[in-house]
Amino acid sequence: MVRVLDGAQTAFLEEQLKAVFAEAFAEPPYGEGPPDVERAFRRFRSQVRRRGFRAAVAFDGETVVGMAYGYPLAAGTGWWDTLIEPVAEDLRLENGKRTFGLFELAVRPAWRRRGVAAEMHRALLNGLKNQRVMLNSRPEATAAQAAYRAWGYRRVGTAVPWEGAAEHDVLLLEL
Repeated sequence: MVRVLDGAQTAFLEEQLKAVFAEAFAEPPYGEGPPDVERAFRRFRSQVRRRGFRAAVAFDGETVVGMAYGYPLAAGTGWWDTLIEPVAEDLRLENGKRTFGLFELAVRPAWRRRGVAAEMHRALLNGLKNQRVMLNSRPEATAAQAAYRAWGYRRVGTAVPWEGAAEHDVLLLEL
């Protein structure tokens, strides 16, 4: 079952969401460990307080098995500044409502290939007033990349989203 939650409701699930993150991103191509989980959840604590934050969380009984969350990009977002090659100014233009940033989408390995990610994605986007959704994805994450293409995303560039990060494809979905 997937539930759409606001920031406060999502913050309450932090420990379970950390477990999802740790399991999902420990595998190749990510290879993330405890320091990466802690870095992600330092950001998470401020993300859940952002205006327009919403999450779609998948449960199997009381156990959290997947998560997808984000919020609308602010007019002054630095997300576009992480691109390696410049993009057209009209693509970069943000006003706080235009683009919903999808910051995490992860499913525990034992629950993959059951449509959980697609169900969370649909639930998260259902009712959004934004014009588009943007996310970053590692190019070598072939299963994720295939899902994003199937859902209608197109690649608009390459970014290094934080210092020391691997290159990510920047993907955009028009709503």
